[in-house]
Amino acid sequence: MASINLGVVWYKRDLRVFDHAPLVEAAKHRQVLPLYIYEAALIRAPDCAAQHVHFINECLSELDQALSARGSPLLAQYGEATAVFQRVLDTFGPFTLYSYEETGNALSYERDKRVAEWCRAHGIVWKEFPANGVVRRLGSRDEWSDIWMQRMKPAPLPAPDFLGKPEGTLSPQGLMQPSWMGMQDADKPLRQKGGRKQAVQLLKNFLTQSLPQYRFGMSSPLSAADVCSRLSPHIAYGTLSIREIVHKLIKTRAELNAMPAHVRPKGALEGLKSFESRLHWRCHFVQKLESEPDIEIRNMHRGFDGLREPHFNQEYFDRWRKAETGFPLIDACMRMLAETGWVNFRMRALLVSFSSYQLWNHWREPALHLAREFLDYEPGIHYSQIQMQSGVTGINTLRIYNPVKQAQDQDPDGSFVRRWLPALQTVPQEFIFEPWTMPLSLQQSVGVIIGTDYPPPVVDHLATASFARETLWAMRRRSEVRDEARRVFDKHGSRNPAREGRARKSPKPSAESTGETPQLSLGLE
Repeated sequence: MASINLGVVWYKRDLRVFDHAPLVEAAKHRQVLPLYIYEAALIRAPDCAAQHVHFINECLSELDQALSARGSPLLAQYGEATAVFQRVLDTFGPFTLYSYEETGNALSYERDKRVAEWCRAHGIVWKEFPANGVVRRLGSRDEWSDIWMQRMKPAPLPAPDFLGKPEGTLSPQGLMQPSWMGMQDADKPLRQKGGRKQAVQLLKNFLTQSLPQYRFGMSSPLSAADVCSRLSPHIAYGTLSIREIVHKLIKTRAELNAMPAHVRPKGALEGLKSFESRLHWRCHFVQKLESEPDIEIRNMHRGFDGLREPHFNQEYFDRWRKAETGFPLIDACMRMLAETGWVNFRMRALLVSFSSYQLWNHWREPALHLAREFLDYEPGIHYSQIQMQSGVTGINTLRIYNPVKQAQDQDPDGSFVRRWLPALQTVPQEFIFEPWTMPLSLQQSVGVIIGTDYPPPVVDHLATASFARETLWAMRRRSEVRDEARRVFDKHGSRNPAREGRARKSPKPSAESTGETPQLSLGLE
């Protein structure tokens, strides 16, 4: 059988040339075609927004420069994936297809199945490579942590020095703008910019400047934007690999340990450890979607089916997404999201908790809204964490946040609230987190009339939280719910790394003890 001269590298969520196994393998062919496909079905899906496409385009622009410098520029095409591959086949003849495995939404999963079928029908070999620490066809969750460690140990792969350019011409369609593909929403004015150069600089700044403050500054919206790594969108779209970051952390730890104790920045090692654990946990959550794709649309614990679905309140949802709940910290976070595409993990958890418990709305529609709002949207993390925060996994402690107390704890002087809610600028400090409690005469004197200049609270947050707590704990005590929780833990629960790989019985989930970890980020911070 004649060897295939052309290797096609299908770029999806891996927009880089360094530590890129498919590109390295494809480079062994005489000709290499790097390919990115703008897929109409994915772009017009309810979890995609214009900001995502703009960020991707910035990444693709840099990727094209890196590939062109090595001999074979990026080819961008628009259309359904199998139709694009048919164009490639008709233009260049037989090829071998290379890509990373993708743990995406249901549409990408179905797309991959169509591509696999097309490849079989046309005699195309498709070689997929594991992505980061996510394991396809994982036999047992007990094996996962060891596999993750094994994948992180080898040094990151260097970029190929040269890529042979294909013989033949397929008209390049260039970078596609969202409006050309029917997207009507606008880009976010203050979002992060894409591209590997941005990612490399962010990682450098984090490791040299922010580590000492990271552990204790990540929770407050006042400090999180400055002390967090802000790498999450770059990891989501693969301008950096997890393995590259892990090796940078190893090097940084060695440098810190080599310093005399009195010179070493206080808290740097602790911050490094905390950040490293989040790299591990990031893959842990993506693994849940890989192992059970249905959690994008169904409760992880099926015993909670029907709990909130029949009671969805559209008015509550609209006020939540429009930042009109009347709870200043909730609304300030939603305003920040609308402008920047980012808030820190504690505030994300607060937003989901408020929607799920105080508003008692099912998680699916809020999850789609936040997917569009989060620049760093990663389906595996997103749906796993949304379900965790809304209390339908059965294996996580319920975390019902008080939006007033959280504001007092995380924004004590109200500066974050005043920044994002200018209407409350003149509200006195003692009323800034509960402006509805201001006497009417004071409202008039400061020029903030509740119901006119700022909305009244959408619900009695204490009463609704109490209802949610009692309802959910009563359900979790039922024997059938506990039995289903055991199944969920066996499939998705975290394992103690020290005991990883050993055969053991899963713990018995209960109201007091769960198999999962405490509150974690909805994205890598």
